[in-house]
Amino acid sequence: NNVSSFTNVNNKRKILLATAGVVGAGTAGLIYCLHQSVKAMDIYCHPPDYPWPHYGFFKSFDHKSIRRGYEVYKQVCAACHSLRFVRYRELIGVSHTEDEARAEAEEIQVQDGPNEFGKMYMRPGKLSDAVPSPYPNEEAARAANNGAYPPDLSYIVLARHGYENYIFSLLTGYQDAPAGVVIGEGQYFNPYFPGGAISMAQALYDEAVEYSDGTPPTASQLAKDVTTFLAWCAQPEHDKRKKMLIDVSDLWKHFRQKK
Repeated sequence: NNVSSFTNVNNKRKILLATAGVVGAGTAGLIYCLHQSVKAMDIYCHPPDYPWPHYGFFKSFDHKSIRRGYEVYKQVCAACHSLRFVRYRELIGVSHTEDEARAEAEEIQVQDGPNEFGKMYMRPGKLSDAVPSPYPNEEAARAANNGAYPPDLSYIVLARHGYENYIFSLLTGYQDAPAGVVIGEGQYFNPYFPGGAISMAQALYDEAVEYSDGTPPTASQLAKDVTTFLAWCAQPEHDKRKKMLIDVSDLWKHFRQKK
């Protein structure tokens, strides 16, 4: 009897340990699979470093590139993306003359009011107006873009790891999805976008925009110029800040020489 009881206990113990082992292995497998899924979503290409003309202590923006980049934004990007923190007056002396900036502003219609009758009304844009959004609200933007919300581009260069390098690489990085990578309906493969699946279709192609200065509008040129324009949007004080640092440095050297 004692031997029989011991055998039964031993068998039950083996069953319990085996069950625990199966459960433990299953849990570990589930955790591993989930971990791999998360890692897979985190995999994306790091953009290479490009020699941007405005990088460096003594370097300023290429203002001709800013002007061309504005043309790319206006003719391509503005269909989906806003620049609600950029006002037309900021273009003056940077990429446009005052008359040119005023003409750009007057192309848009802005709701204003109320007037003396308590009614809202539409008027031509002014230099003090911001670049308008293509959609009246977020819901309308999502409805027009397969549920995705096109971000405002005012500070997009500073909001992404890689800055200008990331924006340029993203705009020029569209390609067919590799074997085994499934892209959902209404999405496109871009190895520079986290997860690889992006809702924004490729927007820049050769000759998609006709530059007013006659620069050949290759896709890479369009991407370079609009990235430069967006970099200026995010840091409009960039050139003035560097000039101020240089002036302070020169002043400091002057005082040191006098001593």
